Amino acid sequence: MTTTAVPAVHRVAPKGRGAHRTITAAVRAACDGDQIRIAPGEYVEVLVVDRAVSLVPDDAPDHSVRVLAADPGRPALEVTAPGVHVGGVVLTGQDPWRPVALVSVGGLELDGCEISGGRVEAGGDASLTMRGCHVSGAALAGVHANTTGPALLVDTVVEDVDGTGVVLGSATAAEATGLTVRRVTGSGVRVRGRAGAVLRDCRISAPGRSGLLVEDEATVTALDCRVEETGAEGVRVLGSSPRPGEAPTRPAGAEGGVVLADCLLLRTGADGVSVSGSGDVLLLNCRLRDSSGAGVSAEDDGRAVLVDCQVDRPHGSCLVARGSARLSAEGTSMHGSRANGLLAGDRSRVRLASSDVTDCGFSAVHACDDARLSLTSCRIGVTPEHGVRATDRAELTVEGVRISDCGLAGLRIDAAAGARVRGLSVVRGRTGVSAESTGTVVLEECDVTDAERAGISCGTGTSAVLRDCRISGTGTAGLVIGERATPSIDGCTVRDAAGSGLVLGPAAEPRVRSVTVARTGKNSLFVGEKARGTFEECVFAGAGSDGAAFPALHVSAGSAPVLRGCVVRDTEEDVAAEKGARPVFDDCLSRNVTNPALPTGPKEALPSAAGRDTDAAGTSARETEAPAEDTLEDLLAQLDGLAGLERVKNDVSSLVKLMQTVRRREEMGLAAPPLSRHLVFTGNPGTGKTTVARLYGRILAAVGLLERGHLVEADRSALVGEYVGHTGPKTTRVFEQARGGVLFIDEAYSLTQYAGTNDFGQEAIATLLKLMEDHRDDVVVIVAGYPKEMEVFVRSNPGLASRFTRTLLFEDYGAAELVSIVEHQAAQHQYELTPAAREALTAHFDALPRGRGFGNGRAARQLFQTLTERQAYRVAELPDASESDLMTLTPGDLP
Repeated sequence: MTTTAVPAVHRVAPKGRGAHRTITAAVRAACDGDQIRIAPGEYVEVLVVDRAVSLVPDDAPDHSVRVLAADPGRPALEVTAPGVHVGGVVLTGQDPWRPVALVSVGGLELDGCEISGGRVEAGGDASLTMRGCHVSGAALAGVHANTTGPALLVDTVVEDVDGTGVVLGSATAAEATGLTVRRVTGSGVRVRGRAGAVLRDCRISAPGRSGLLVEDEATVTALDCRVEETGAEGVRVLGSSPRPGEAPTRPAGAEGGVVLADCLLLRTGADGVSVSGSGDVLLLNCRLRDSSGAGVSAEDDGRAVLVDCQVDRPHGSCLVARGSARLSAEGTSMHGSRANGLLAGDRSRVRLASSDVTDCGFSAVHACDDARLSLTSCRIGVTPEHGVRATDRAELTVEGVRISDCGLAGLRIDAAAGARVRGLSVVRGRTGVSAESTGTVVLEECDVTDAERAGISCGTGTSAVLRDCRISGTGTAGLVIGERATPSIDGCTVRDAAGSGLVLGPAAEPRVRSVTVARTGKNSLFVGEKARGTFEECVFAGAGSDGAAFPALHVSAGSAPVLRGCVVRDTEEDVAAEKGARPVFDDCLSRNVTNPALPTGPKEALPSAAGRDTDAAGTSARETEAPAEDTLEDLLAQLDGLAGLERVKNDVSSLVKLMQTVRRREEMGLAAPPLSRHLVFTGNPGTGKTTVARLYGRILAAVGLLERGHLVEADRSALVGEYVGHTGPKTTRVFEQARGGVLFIDEAYSLTQYAGTNDFGQEAIATLLKLMEDHRDDVVVIVAGYPKEMEVFVRSNPGLASRFTRTLLFEDYGAAELVSIVEHQAAQHQYELTPAAREALTAHFDALPRGRGFGNGRAARQLFQTLTERQAYRVAELPDASESDLMTLTPGDLP
C-alpha cells in the first residue's frame, strides 16, 4: 500500500519558537511540495531555492514580507528547481543592472509580488509566470525572458525602467494578458530571436523608444492592445536580413511576423508601425493616430498588411513603402496626414483596396522610382496637390476609384511612369487627369466632372490611349492634346466645357474616333498650328452654346486634319479655317447651322428650312431639335444647373420618376395608370419656362415616352386663322409639326380673351383638344402665361380642365440669381465684374419692382448688354486702354 506524503508547512520569523530565522534555512529544511510561510518583516539574504516549494506571507497582508539582496552582485531570489511559487512578497535588489529574481533552471511563478532595484530574468530552458506583479526601478530591462521555456505575464505592471520594459528572446513561447508597460527609456516590449509572443489587452505607454520592437525571426500577435506616446515607432518590426543571393527568412506559423488586431497606437514619436529587414506585420481593425512619423512604414524586404484599419493625423505619410517592401491595405481609412496619404518608392509593391485617403498635406497617393501600385475601389480627395501621382518609372493600376476636390490634378502621370486606369471618377479640382508621361498610359471608362481647367490633358510628345471616357463641366477645355502628342481616342464624350471641347496643340497628331463634343462655350474642336490627325464618325454639337460667336471647328494655319463621316450641328458657324490651313473633309455633314461652310456629303442629307413651318399669312411655329445623344442623367443635370427654380426642379424630378414607372409597367405588359403629361407653366416672363419645356421634351424622349423630344413653340398667331375654314388646318399643321415632341403655347389665354366676337380662338382650342385625344401618346402640350390669366383659361373649357391638371409655378428670380446670370454672361463674353460692380448690381436688382411683367432672366441679359455698351463708351475716351480696361465692368457702367 502506497502512502502519499502530506506537504509540510515551514514557518519563518525573526523570533519565536518553532520558526526558522531565515528563509534560506526554511528552504533547506523543506521538501518538494512544502509550503514556507513567512512572518512580516525584512529579510536580508541571498535566497537560493532548489526545490519545488511555495513562499508566502504567514497570515499577513501581501507585501508585508520584504526580501533584500544581501550581495550587490547576487539576486535576492535565485531559482534552480521547477514549480517554485512566490506569492505576495517584495523582492528588492541592490544593483538595478542585475537580476533581482533569476530562474535559469526549472520554473518560477511570481504571484502578486513587488519587484524593484533589478529585473526579473529567466534563462536556459526555464519557465516564468508572473501574475499581478509590479516591477520598477530596474535597468536594461524590467522583465527578461531569454529562454526556450514558456513565459506568462498576467495583469503585471512594469514601469520606471532605465531600458526596455519587457524583453522576450531565444525561443520562448510567451503570453501576456493585461500587461502594462510605462515610463521606460527604451522600447516597451522587445521580442527577438525565434521567440513567439501573444499579447492580449496590453497597454504600452510613454516608452523612450519603440512601443513594440520585433526583431530577427520572432513572431508576435497583439490583440486589443494600446500603444501611446512613444519616443520612436509605435511598432517596429526588424526582420533578419538575408545574405546576398539568399531569399529572406520568414517566421514559421502565421502569415506575418507580427499580427496586430483591434489595437490602438496613439501619439507615437516616430512611425506608428515600422517594418524592415524581412519582417512581416498584419494589422486587423487597428487604429494609429498622431504618430510623429509615418503611420505604417515598410522597408527593405518587409511586408505589411492592413485590414479594416484607421490611420489618422500622422506628421509623416499615413503609409510608406520603400526598398523591396510589400504593403497591402484593404478597408482602411487614411486621414489628416501632413505629408502623403500613401507613398510608394524604390522597388516596393503596394496594393490599396476599398480604402479612403483624405485631407492630406501633399498628394494623397504618390508612386515614384520603380514602385508598382494598385488602387481598387478607393475614395481619394481633399488635398492641395494631386489626388494620385505616378512619376519616374512607377507603374500604376487603377480600377473603380473616385477622386475629388484636389488642388492640382485628380490623377497625374508624368516622367516615364505607366498607368492602366479603368472606371476612374474625378470630381472637381484644377485638372481632372494630366497624362504627361512618355510611358504607356491607358484610360478606359473614366469620368471627369467640374474640373477648373482641362478635363483630361495629354502632354507634349505623349501617346496615351483613351476609350469611352466622359468629360463634363470643365472650366477651360474638355480634352487637351499637347504639342507633338499622338494619343488614340475612341468613344469619348465632352460636354458643357466653358471653353473649347477638344484642343490640339501645335504639331499634335491624334487618332480620334466616335467622339461627341456637345455644348461648348467656344469651339467644339480647336486645331492648333501644324497639327494633323484623323477624326472619324465624330459629332460636334452646340459650339458657342451660351451665345458667343465661335465656329464649331477652328483650323489654324499650317494644320491639316482629316475628318471622315463627322457631323457638325446646332451652331452659328460650322468651320473657320485660317490662311494656310489644309483640312480634309470626307463625307461630313452640317445640320441646323446658321452659316454653313463645311463641304458635305450628299445634298439630301442637309436640313432644308431649319425646322420652320410657314403658312400663307407669314405666321410660324418655331421648332428646336432635341440632341440625339443626350442621356437622362445629362438632362437632369442640365435642369439642376439652371438658376433658381427649385420648386420647378423638384416637380419635374417627381414627374420623371412617375414617367419611368409608367414606362416599366408598359414594358412588362401591365396596363398604364391614367396619366396626363400635359402641363401648365405660370409665371412672369424670363423665368425659364421655354428652357424647362425644351428640357422636359428631351427628358420624356430619354425615358422613352416621346419619339423625338423636340420643342415646337407657338402662340395665338400660329394657331388662329384670319377667316372661316383657316384655323382648323393651321392648328393641325402646328400640332403635326410637334408630333413626337412638345407643343409649347405661350400666352395661351389669348385664345379665349376675345370670346363673344368673331374670333376663331375657340375653334383653335376645339381642334387642339380633338388632336390631343386622337394622338394622346404622340404629343405633350404645355400652355404658359401669367398665373391668374392661366387659371381663367383652364377653367374656361371642361376639356382643358380635364387635360391640364398639373401647374408648375415659375417664381421670380432673386437678386443673387440675377447677378449670377449677369456674371455668367460676362464670363462667356470675356468680361469681368469688379467686386464693387457686383455689389452695385445686387443693389440695383434689389431695388427693381417685382410686379407683373418683370423680365427676370431677360432683364438680366438686357442689363448686361447695357453694361457692355456703356463700358464701350467709357473706354473709348481712354487714350491707351489696356486689356484689363477692355474686360472690366465697373459700377459706373450701370445705367
